Amino acid sequence: MKEIACDIGTPATGPSMDDRKTRFEEMYAATYSPILGYALRRCSSPEDAADVVAETFTVAWRRFEEVPAGEKARLWLYGVARRVLANHRRGESRRRLRTTQLRDEIAVVGADPVDALAIRRTFGDLSDDDRELLGLVAWESLDHSGIAAVLGCSKGAARVRLHRARRRFSQALHAAGIDLMPPTMNHPMSERGSLT
Repeated sequence: MKEIACDIGTPATGPSMDDRKTRFEEMYAATYSPILGYALRRCSSPEDAADVVAETFTVAWRRFEEVPAGEKARLWLYGVARRVLANHRRGESRRRLRTTQLRDEIAVVGADPVDALAIRRTFGDLSDDDRELLGLVAWESLDHSGIAAVLGCSKGAARVRLHRARRRFSQALHAAGIDLMPPTMNHPMSERGSLT
C-alpha cells in the first residue's frame, strides 16, 4: 500500500500514515463489494467495471480526509463512482453503441422474452439521470436519504427526481405497449413495506 500511496502523490512517511492505511483498508473491505456491484451493473464489461472501481478507490485514497465514517462512506463512494462512471462513459460512447445489440438480447429474469427486450430498450432510452435514479432504487436498494447522499441533493429533491423518473419510465413502458411496472422499481426498499 505504501508503494501505491507514493505513486498517487501521498507521502509514505509520517506518524499518521499507518493509521490512515489501516482506516482505508477497513473502509475498502467494508465497501468494495457494494461499489463493485454498482459498477458491474452500470458498465458494459467487467474490465470497465474494474477500471471504475479502481479509480473510485484511488479518489477515496487521495481525498480520504473527506470520506465520512461508517455507513455514509458507502454513499460517498457511490457518489464518487457515479462521477467516475460519467467520465468513463464520455470516453466510451462508440463502444457502448456496438454493445447495445448484445445488451438487448439479454433477458430480464422472470419476464416474457418479448417484454424483456422491450423493457430493456425502454429503460435504455431513458436519460442517464433517470436510469441512474431507478438503478439506485432497484439495484442498490437505496431509499430517498441514500439517493440524496449519492446525488448530493436534499432528500426532498431526491424524492421529486425519483418520482419524475418513475413517471417517465411508466409512460415510456405504456407507450411501448407494456403496462406492467417491475416491482423493484415501485419504491425504495425501506419504503415498500409501509405502502399498502
